[in-house]
Amino acid sequence: MRLTALPAFEDNYIWVLARDDGRAVIVDPGDATPVLAAEAQGLRPEAVLVTHHHADHCGGVPALQARWPGLPVYAPADHRLTFTHTVVGDGDPVQAAGFGFEVLSVPGHTLSHVAFHGAGTVFCGDTLFSLGCGRLFEGTPAQMLASLERLAALPADTRVCCGHEYSLANAAFAAVADPDNAALRARTEEIRHMRQLGRPSLPVRLASELDCNPFLRTATPAVIASVAARLGHAPASDVDTFAELRRWKDGFRA
Repeated sequence: MRLTALPAFEDNYIWVLARDDGRAVIVDPGDATPVLAAEAQGLRPEAVLVTHHHADHCGGVPALQARWPGLPVYAPADHRLTFTHTVVGDGDPVQAAGFGFEVLSVPGHTLSHVAFHGAGTVFCGDTLFSLGCGRLFEGTPAQMLASLERLAALPADTRVCCGHEYSLANAAFAAVADPDNAALRARTEEIRHMRQLGRPSLPVRLASELDCNPFLRTATPAVIASVAARLGHAPASDVDTFAELRRWKDGFRA
């Protein structure tokens, strides 16, 4: 089994989970070009998984369907997805290329956003990033926090496969929101080293994110204290902590 992040656009990743014989699942192909190029190395797509409707995550699907007629595509119910696909929702099983996945509803970034959990991996699109989370384009803070908590409850050794290479920028904000976190400092150095080598900072184990990501640590005293200092009073709940943390990040410049 091989897990590969194919770079696309400025900072997207198209994820490929492949068998040794090349049979593969393609996740969030915003651009078909990197996938078509990988065919020369023996890639044989057997299914596509789409987490949400944004074009940088699904814009390449029609070209892949043209290259491989009948290629199964699994995606959430959303009228903005205009290509042919099998609609999947929370709790649905997906079998593809010999891998089994469970669909998780994770609204917040968009209302129809889903994640796919299986093979020791979670493909979480733009819901969870390393040291960060997605912007709330459609959902509420309560919805996004519930989605993050659902992902946080997966096994700690789960490989987290995010949709973008945002880790270094997220690390700068995380250091302000959780300034005394030694695990965060170590993860930041790891990210910096990997990026200097031209390697993706992903996937990352969920255990690392639980130790380092402030958006998964809204119940911890250090993050609460940082948010309270910004608000001028203690947040009333974890949702309030998350909501202010997200607003803070939206306007943050390193």
